[in-house]
Amino acid sequence: MAHPFSLEGKVALVTGANTGLGQAVAVAMAQAGADVAVAGRSTPTETQALVEATGRKFLSIQADFGAIEPVQRVIDETVSAFGKVDILVNNAGIIRRADSIDFSEADWDAVMDTNLKVVFFLTQAFAKQILKQGGEGSIGKIINIASLLSFQGGIRVPSYTASKSGLAGLTKILANEWAAKGINVNAIAPGYFDTNNTEALRNDADRNASILARIPAGRWGQPGDLGGAAVFLASSASDYVQGITLPVDGGWLAR
Repeated sequence: MAHPFSLEGKVALVTGANTGLGQAVAVAMAQAGADVAVAGRSTPTETQALVEATGRKFLSIQADFGAIEPVQRVIDETVSAFGKVDILVNNAGIIRRADSIDFSEADWDAVMDTNLKVVFFLTQAFAKQILKQGGEGSIGKIINIASLLSFQGGIRVPSYTASKSGLAGLTKILANEWAAKGINVNAIAPGYFDTNNTEALRNDADRNASILARIPAGRWGQPGDLGGAAVFLASSASDYVQGITLPVDGGWLAR
């Protein structure tokens, strides 16, 4: 197999790529050769500069993934700009923290809608586009950004845990249904990464110390640590990999 990790000639769509993990994945895709579309609420100026510095094309799509309204438009705008789409990375997500005894319906619905419902319908729209494009062999790659809480319970994040556990299950069922159609569906479960979502944990001295004490690597993950796993699952190197949730966690789950 020549250059199995190359994404030359591919188009990747990454949601929630303004900063953090999504930005790192978008840049890694570009470094591997893909043109990149990113979709989210913010204008990803820094991400655009980093992608274009690799010589790849870049597209920014404004979309609020709190509801399914923009789903088809995001796919259509990507295809209109690049002629096709090959890779979908479902990274956009939110988290709400409160004791489960006090957790509100509004916080439950907001997280479940963004992290699970909209992800499903965007993935469905992507798969329909892939099948419409046709092609030989493995013709589409879907990467869901799951969580350690796809495996564990956590504390004070009931809707986030439910959504990420559901996303791991969704990854499996879609792999079951679509593998024979040439669409790979897998997920990555980041461990404790230095991002906006974990700022509260890192600012809590006791929680920060307890988390670091359990990570065999002895540090918080940096967004760039996720890029290699994402490129692997987006490339032909993973054509026979289906339905997995791959931890990238510094050894957390092995402890």
